[in-house]
Amino acid sequence: MLKDKFQQNIANKHHPKEKLVKTHCSYCGMQCGMNLRVDTDKNTIIGVEPRYDWPVTRGKMCPKGVTAYQQTNHQDRLLKPLIRDDASKKGTKEGFREASWDEAYDLIARRFKELQAEYGKDTLSVFSGVSMTNEKCYLTGKFARVGLQTRYIDYNGRFCMASAAAGFLRSFGIDRGSTLPWTDIHQTDCLFIAGSNTAECHPTSMFRVWEVQNRGGYLIVVDPRETPIARRADVHLDLRPGTDLALANCMVNLLIQNGHADQEYIANYTSGFEETQEIVKIFTPEYTSEITGVAPEKLIRAAEIFGKAPNAIVMFARGIEQQVKGADNVSAYTNMCLVTGKIGRPKSGVATLTGQGNGQGGREHGQKSDLLPGYRKLTNPKHVQEVCEVWGITPEEMPLPGVSAFEMFELMEQKTIRGLYLLCSNPAVSAPHLNYVRSVLKDLDFMVCADFFLSESAEFADVVLPSVTWSEDEGTVTNLEGRIIKINKAQEPLGESKPDWLIHVELAERLGRGDYFRHLQTASQVADEFRLASKGGYADYYGATWDKIDRQDGVFWPCKDEADTGTPYMFEDHKYFHPDGRAKICALPYRPSAEEPCEEYPLRLTTGRVVYHYLSGNQTRRIPFLRDMCPEPYVEVHPETAQQYGIAHDEVVRLFTRRGECFYKVKVIEAIRKDTVFVPYHYGYEQSVNLLTIAALDPMSRMPEFKVCAAQITKLPDAAKEASQ
Repeated sequence: MLKDKFQQNIANKHHPKEKLVKTHCSYCGMQCGMNLRVDTDKNTIIGVEPRYDWPVTRGKMCPKGVTAYQQTNHQDRLLKPLIRDDASKKGTKEGFREASWDEAYDLIARRFKELQAEYGKDTLSVFSGVSMTNEKCYLTGKFARVGLQTRYIDYNGRFCMASAAAGFLRSFGIDRGSTLPWTDIHQTDCLFIAGSNTAECHPTSMFRVWEVQNRGGYLIVVDPRETPIARRADVHLDLRPGTDLALANCMVNLLIQNGHADQEYIANYTSGFEETQEIVKIFTPEYTSEITGVAPEKLIRAAEIFGKAPNAIVMFARGIEQQVKGADNVSAYTNMCLVTGKIGRPKSGVATLTGQGNGQGGREHGQKSDLLPGYRKLTNPKHVQEVCEVWGITPEEMPLPGVSAFEMFELMEQKTIRGLYLLCSNPAVSAPHLNYVRSVLKDLDFMVCADFFLSESAEFADVVLPSVTWSEDEGTVTNLEGRIIKINKAQEPLGESKPDWLIHVELAERLGRGDYFRHLQTASQVADEFRLASKGGYADYYGATWDKIDRQDGVFWPCKDEADTGTPYMFEDHKYFHPDGRAKICALPYRPSAEEPCEEYPLRLTTGRVVYHYLSGNQTRRIPFLRDMCPEPYVEVHPETAQQYGIAHDEVVRLFTRRGECFYKVKVIEAIRKDTVFVPYHYGYEQSVNLLTIAALDPMSRMPEFKVCAAQITKLPDAAKEASQ
């Protein structure tokens, strides 16, 4: 009887009807496959399951991916537009009131028109992000150049992927983040990974990394810290931050000297070898050790392993890219594959571990200051004409190239730029030299921010527009392999939030530019125009229809037409995209970092991620589990360095540079160089390490040098210590 009653209670209890929506994670470039669990009665996402059918990650997910769905119905979601009536409260959460979309749009249109009438079209700017679909990224570029008619647009990939793009363009004549599929990684004989804490930043790649070693292959890691992957490496090249170019030149020199250069490949398919050979001669293991701090025998062993491996893959990430010579670092490490001919075939090539979810696609289709859809160049009249025909404007109406992200802040300070439309980015945390950037944002005449949370940057805005999360819209993104994949809608937008592409369309109407946008009323209509606009460009997506993406588990670009199945392997025909059809082996003299240590600032400060957080932390710091796992930043210090400064584990210290100061707890750890300190960068306000970083820019990529600057630590007096806690 008791059993019958229990079963009746179970039967009477409401069990939601569920459906699974096939999609991908919202965070890094891995774009791990997932199924979102949706309560169909309430139209609400209630959970997540891994996708074992997704070939890239095979059911693997990291802590961020497992909890990503919790963004969508989070209590902090922005549900209505916000207007600030009191400009004196900029830079705080105070002074906002809820408003209707009509009131917000009317205010934005009026202020934008006023500023342009007084100061010219280019007084407005757009700063966007690449955690958006290709369709949104495409329409953001079109909105800036056709809706606002301004030249000033750039994106947060300038702080993330710009050096990889510049280096690949110089070496290959084209920029795709990986020359081979990720499903090849575990089959290679040698992985050479530089500047990537892969186990924390791209953990769902690690089963492939370990398989290389399980099969008898080798793992070489270049990193100033003994990260989890570095601890398992066959060779850990523990260099000083900022010295990668010397190390890469040494590798190339040793590969040539020891007979591992593929002379036939070099002669038939490359240029620049002789000049490079001459440049790298001075980078002997002993000389390179003086610069990098890496023992000569380690350098010799690493080159021997790479040179003798039948197949090898060079991989890298922000550690080598976020430097004033980041583009040079990318080309220098790429030289290792070009000199040995280990590229353009299965199990060998070059790959960058992309930081943002659409770091590849987001830079290809018009958000960069000098590019148009399909990776076309604004400086090429033919490219401009091709895009103008799709957009319905004349070449004379196309704005000129603008400037890079940080340089836009400089133009804001100079009052050349007076208005900003910010979306899907948080530069009040993620930009370097934050005291400067925050003061510039506060002094803008008018700022609009579109986001689904009130970020630290949104606090500087005059109007905040509520956008949707990734699971409330559909479209495509391009993962770190160059594989175009589909994001599917799982839930209707929460509250009055709207997709960014729709905000562009509706705002263009208010600005009197609706003729160029009003035909785009669905995400699929944006996708059709986007594919057409990319057609014929280097990054040609025209053949990557949504149906084909579903059929093939993604489509590698370029994909030129309906019959084209895509391009998993780049350069299989050994044809590169320079005018002579050859790859460029780049001769790159070494140069130091912008700010070397000195007596006053003797330490090297470097920054990076932890596994529990993403970028500026605007999303992940709101998820209880992720926040609890790593609630605050810290500074890693070697035990001998801690002893030298008289500081202890968990003690709060003052870490400072020429640009600012922060107060962090010390993590005394042997897994870092004695001359280096490390701070994770996911935290806002006065905890942001970017208060300390330098805004020195790579002359080619315009990437700031986040990864190295001169710093100092001081022990706090007891009274100050108590106050900081």
